[in-house]
Amino acid sequence: MIIPAMRYRNAPAAIEWLCQAFGFEKNLVVPGENGTIAHAQLTLGSGMMMLGSIRDNDFAKQVKQPDEIGGVETQYPYVVVKDADAHYARAVAAGAKIVREIEDAGYGGRGYACRDLEGHLWSFGSYDPWSE
Repeated sequence: MIIPAMRYRNAPAAIEWLCQAFGFEKNLVVPGENGTIAHAQLTLGSGMMMLGSIRDNDFAKQVKQPDEIGGVETQYPYVVVKDADAHYARAVAAGAKIVREIEDAGYGGRGYACRDLEGHLWSFGSYDPWSE
């Protein structure tokens, strides 16, 4: 099992936005000091992601936010959704910045890619490699 983990400057706002825009549900949210999030777990179907507020420690120096490195990413989560078109419409309505328009994939399924409210890159699609 692999669970992606991300850091956000405004983790409370990110949690609300990820739930509204992408359909995640709060599984666990552990508040930190001064309005931060120590740890959160969001689920979508049988998948999960973890997130928290940016920290100032040695490990945190290994991670940069997208706007600190020209908006590029070295990896991004791919999330399987049942209806890619409906998911795309929901994300657009919530203000997600689309970076790859919704399209059929040559290997099966349909999907798109976008950035969230802090610029993290996400890919969503109906292709499920586990169902092959």
